[in-house]
Amino acid sequence: MLRIPWSGRCRRRRVATAVVAVLVVLSAWIVIPALRAPGNDSLAAKVAESARDHGLGALVTAAEWVQYRVSPPQEGGAPDAAARRSLAADLPSLSASPSASPSASPSASPSPAAVVLRPPLPPLASPALPGEGVYTTRVTVGGLPALQTALLRPDAVHTSYLAGVAWMSSKLLRFVQHPGATDPGRPSLWKQQPVVPADQRAGLAATFNGGFKIADSHGAFYEDGHSVGTFRPGAASVVVYADGHADVGAWGSDVTMTPQVRSVRQNLGLLLSGGRPTPDTSSDSQTTWGTTIGVGAYVWRSGIGVTAAGDVVYVAGNALSARTLAVLLQRAGAVRAMELDINRSWVSYMWYSTDGPSRAVVPHKIVDFVRPADRYFTVNNRDFFAVYRR
Repeated sequence: MLRIPWSGRCRRRRVATAVVAVLVVLSAWIVIPALRAPGNDSLAAKVAESARDHGLGALVTAAEWVQYRVSPPQEGGAPDAAARRSLAADLPSLSASPSASPSASPSASPSPAAVVLRPPLPPLASPALPGEGVYTTRVTVGGLPALQTALLRPDAVHTSYLAGVAWMSSKLLRFVQHPGATDPGRPSLWKQQPVVPADQRAGLAATFNGGFKIADSHGAFYEDGHSVGTFRPGAASVVVYADGHADVGAWGSDVTMTPQVRSVRQNLGLLLSGGRPTPDTSSDSQTTWGTTIGVGAYVWRSGIGVTAAGDVVYVAGNALSARTLAVLLQRAGAVRAMELDINRSWVSYMWYSTDGPSRAVVPHKIVDFVRPADRYFTVNNRDFFAVYRR
């Protein structure tokens, strides 16, 4: 029997003790700030964010890649029963009856003649499911359609998933950018809060997520004369103006700073320019797309674009690559578009109805993402957008 000298056993014990001590210190270094972080993110999301903030982004990305390899999105198949019910539930809206518009303006009720649905989105998988790509009016203003949504499969491979598409009228809706409690942080700089407070929910039509963390976005967050990050020429940018309309484009060419600009959110590069997907949508360069699990990965993604008429479209769903996200935004009518945030912890879009005599504002998810529908009614760590009826 091999006997380990006492001195050898002591050394091994010391090494083991040192390793445990390092792990404990490292855990405390990461976990304690996560536990203390404000906002409504899950503990897992807060720990991942804390790790990135402490220079361990590569480790977090590696863990995401492992998870993606172990559990990639399903190929083939059909949407589950709940998703099919969502499609079927919207079929009565084809008649454009007032019941299809639960968020009608208090000052006017929509009429069947006034509520005109947008043309159905051409399906990317064949044959089309009943109701696939068909718009439903969710919010009306003065009897006119202000916000419509549709569901369709993202491509011909990932046919068990449904992506959500929202069309928002720039003439009937106004956009407001909100900072996050920790990103961009510095709450004293901003007029808006990291939450939609109860006294600002009247007329609320929609809310949706912002982009990557500012440090990872290759750009800046700007609001009312203050900014975090550095404005990057050519960066994809959502710009909100004093009159409440929003635009999307490359900074310095499509959009730029003017006295009318109230807020700017830059994030990576454009997905669409001139109505066509950009070459970058087929590139996996981290210089272009940030330190993520890659442009080619099929994960939860979200994006925003502007149409030739100046209306805004938003897309969100699971099993999306940067390229398929671009194609969905293109089919929704965008001529310029950009990616917002990705991954299941961050993607969210809600439209809002008003609950009868109480006038309570009720959120509804565009697709079944992981975050709660009332996410933006409590403090958020990340920036986001709110949309109101004019």
